[in-house]
Amino acid sequence: MDAGLFTANNVWMMVCTGLVFFMHLGFAFLEIGLTRQKNTINILFKNIFIITVGLLLYYLIGFNLMYPGEFNGFIGSIVPGIAPPENGMTPEYADGGYTWWTDFLFQGMFAATAATIVSGAVAERIKIGPFMIFTILYVGLVYPIVGSWQWGGGFLSTLGGDDAGFYDFAGSTLVHSVGGWGALIAIYLLGARIGKFDEDGKANAIPGHNIPLATAGVLILWLGWFGFNGGSVLSADPATTSLVLVTTSLAAAAGGVGAIILSTILTKNMDLTMFLNGILGGLVGITAGADLMSPNEAVVIGLIAGAIIVLGVSFVDRIRLDDPVGAVTVHLICGIWGTLAVGLFGSMAGMDQFLYQLAGVGAAGVFCCITAFIIIFGLKKTIGIRVSKDEEIEGLDINEHGMDAYSDFRLNQH
Repeated sequence: MDAGLFTANNVWMMVCTGLVFFMHLGFAFLEIGLTRQKNTINILFKNIFIITVGLLLYYLIGFNLMYPGEFNGFIGSIVPGIAPPENGMTPEYADGGYTWWTDFLFQGMFAATAATIVSGAVAERIKIGPFMIFTILYVGLVYPIVGSWQWGGGFLSTLGGDDAGFYDFAGSTLVHSVGGWGALIAIYLLGARIGKFDEDGKANAIPGHNIPLATAGVLILWLGWFGFNGGSVLSADPATTSLVLVTTSLAAAAGGVGAIILSTILTKNMDLTMFLNGILGGLVGITAGADLMSPNEAVVIGLIAGAIIVLGVSFVDRIRLDDPVGAVTVHLICGIWGTLAVGLFGSMAGMDQFLYQLAGVGAAGVFCCITAFIIIFGLKKTIGIRVSKDEEIEGLDINEHGMDAYSDFRLNQH
C-alpha cells in the first residue's frame, strides 16, 4: 500500500477517535439537561468515571477479550495489557486502515458508551458506589464479550457459513442495545424516582433543569456520530465514508422530523425533548447498516425510528419504568429496530439476513439481561443500590459528593 494512503487512513481514524471521545461531552450535557440541577455533579461524576475507568479497563482486558483472534467463538481468554504484533505499525496491519495503537484507541472510545447509556437511565436515585462497580464489570467484561461475537470473528459473524451472518456495522446492537439492555434491567430493579408515578400508575413529568444544555448535547452527539459511523469504515475510503456520513445525517434528520410530527399529532404539543430524542433514535437506527443503505432507505429508517421514540417513551411510562432521559427507547428499542432493518433494507436485505439479525438481537439480549441482573441484583441484596428518600429529595450532589454544581443559587431544586 502507498505510504501516503496508509497515513491518510490512519489520520482519518484518529480524527474519528476524537469525534467519538467528544460524544461523551454530548452524553453528559444531555443527561444533566434532562434532569434536575440538584443531581448535576452526580451525573458529571458518573460520566467522567465511565470514560477514565472504561479506557483503563479496555486496556487491561477489554481489547484482547473483544478481539481474541482464534477462539471458540463465544468467549476469549483474558490476556492483560496490549502489545502490538510485528506488523502493528505497518500497512500490513488491518488492510492498511490504521495502526495497532489507533485500532485500540478507536475501539476504546466505543467501550465506555455502553455504561454511559445506563447512567442516564438510572439518574437521580442510584448510589454512586454500586454504579461504579456495575460500570467496571459491564464495561470490563460484558461489552467486550458481546462485541467479540461479531466484530471479533465469533459465532454471530458466521451464522450462515463462513461468509454470512449477523451484521452490525457500527453497533446498533453491539454498543447501543448492550447499554440499553443494561439500562432496562437497572431501572426495573432500582424503581422509579419519588413522584414519577401516582398511585394509580399515571406518569408525571419531572422537567429537566436546562433544556438548552440538552439541545447542545444532542447536537454534539450528532457531530460525534460522524466519527462513530464514519470511523467504522476502518479506513478513509472515499466512496464508503461519504455514503456513511450521508446516510447517518439523513437518518438523524428524519428521526427528528418523524418524532415531532407524531408527537404533535398525538399530544397537540411541539415537544422539544421529543424532537431531540427523535434525532438520537434516527442515529441509533442507522448505525447497524449505515454503509448498506441508500439515502432514501436511510430516510425511511430514520422516520420509523422517530415514530418509535414517541411510542416507546409512552410505553415505558405505561409499564411504570422511570427512564429520565429516554435511554431505553433511544438505545435499546431503536437499536433493535436498526439491527433488524439490515434484513429489510439495503444491499443485504432478505429473509435469511433478517433471521440472522434477529438471532443477534436475541443472543445479545439474553446475555446482557442475565449478566446485568446478576450484577445489579447482587449489589441490591448486599450493599444496596438506591439512596435514601431524604437523600433523593435533597439531591445526590450534596449527599454523594458534598458540593453543588451551581453554588450561588440553589433554587427550584424540588
